[in-house]
Amino acid sequence: MNPALLRSMLLVFAASVVGSFGAVFLKFGAARLDHRLLSFVNRQLIFGVFLYLGSSVFYGLGLQGGQLSVLYPMISLAYIWTLVWSRIFFKETFTPQKFAGLALILLGVVFVGLGSG
Repeated sequence: MNPALLRSMLLVFAASVVGSFGAVFLKFGAARLDHRLLSFVNRQLIFGVFLYLGSSVFYGLGLQGGQLSVLYPMISLAYIWTLVWSRIFFKETFTPQKFAGLALILLGVVFVGLGSG
């Protein structure tokens, strides 16, 4: 694996982690919403949007050195991180269906990565 591809994969991986934290903060911020329009101006919601934008920066930088067909599926790793964070921060339960989905996501990312040769 060449250094440019490795750098790209690491940047896209970082984008998936940062983006998943964006989802967590959006959830925290959404809990503060009420019938007032100004309730959308809360720290958690703004920070969640900031993290999503930050993940896009990492993703954009990562796309410079790799194949889109390989790097784009790696963004789906954010679903895995979000599953973990939702368990930690919101005490959501793991179900057999969630584990099956997690396994399919990982399997898909591995197969797409293997096809990059």
